[in-house]
Amino acid sequence: MGIELSETAAREIKTIIEQQELDAENVRLRVGVKGGGCSGFSYLLDLTEQFRDTDETFEQHGVKIVCDPKSYLYLNGTNVDFKDEVMGRGFVFNNPNATSSCGCGSSFSA
Repeated sequence: MGIELSETAAREIKTIIEQQELDAENVRLRVGVKGGGCSGFSYLLDLTEQFRDTDETFEQHGVKIVCDPKSYLYLNGTNVDFKDEVMGRGFVFNNPNATSSCGCGSSFSA
């Protein structure tokens, strides 16, 4: 299954990489979770050139994605999308492993 990145999210990631003048060949999108947030876990997105041998790795729409094994337990099957709407702009996580999520969509419980 893995972690899926929508084409819209991939375009936004590529735009950010370009705007920040990062090395597109070596930069990866790190997707993860950390304890906290209003529902128990918060989602993490970070652009990095560092990765570990134990990381799960994927490539979607030309974006290299890495995820640490612990986060992957909670994120396997998650779709990351990007919305640019009147009510807000940002990345959206559609996580089939979440038993509940907060109203802002940036945290969840499993």
